[in-house]
Amino acid sequence: MAKGLLDKVKHQRSPEDYHEVEKKLQLRLLEILIAYHRQQRAAVILLEGWDAAGKGGLIKRLTAELDPRFCKVVPVSAPNEHERKQHYLTRFWAELPENGNWTVFDRSWYGRVAVERVEGFASPEDWGRAYGEINAFESTLVTHGTRMVKLFLHISQDEQDERLIDRLEQPWKRWKVTEEDFRNRAHRAAYMDAYEEMFERTDSKHAPWHVIGANHKKAARIEGLKIIADRLAEGVDLSDPLLTPEMKALAEKELGCELEPAEIKAKP
Repeated sequence: MAKGLLDKVKHQRSPEDYHEVEKKLQLRLLEILIAYHRQQRAAVILLEGWDAAGKGGLIKRLTAELDPRFCKVVPVSAPNEHERKQHYLTRFWAELPENGNWTVFDRSWYGRVAVERVEGFASPEDWGRAYGEINAFESTLVTHGTRMVKLFLHISQDEQDERLIDRLEQPWKRWKVTEEDFRNRAHRAAYMDAYEEMFERTDSKHAPWHVIGANHKKAARIEGLKIIADRLAEGVDLSDPLLTPEMKALAEKELGCELEPAEIKAKP
């Protein structure tokens, strides 16, 4: 059988200057978020991947320096009874960002073609139709002006097992492990097939997948932060806002200061 995308993923080693690189990326992301807020742009960042792959750790580093007023994290779990009576995308529409904001999804609508497919929670007709629905959904968001970044964190079976053991041995981490983790682990081959088809059918020019080898946590975080920053910065004016003559006059009058002419920008 030919190797799929996940079989070809490379796992980078953690950089020696990890903390320095991480901090620079976090401050760059803050700069980008402020530009999005000033320019009334919106972004959706979604993370998928194996259990214990490091999605939460990456999200923690992503949001560490961001202004929480303009960035929301949405942890996605199984739909409740009310949500199961609706179209599966309905609950995600309600969480989409307003202009000037970002929304980070910890798992997402891709559960329809992953866990719901593998565990039989959706019929073959339902999850088979979902690829087109998801592509249309994402195309609608991008056409509206929302920038989209899709990440998948891939770890090996051995690495996943080590992380599950570590979580069980640490009292403050045990809450992360559920029976679902072991159920999903037992169906790894089926999930591999589901993920490969997911990449093949939902990777698009406007919303491409970025698959990250995540056996080494720190390296995966750096790669993830860099991908997010690069994708969100593309085509966005990141220059510092300059004062208008009107604001200069008001500030000098009210604050008794004198501002340099080089700091002033006339209204277009």
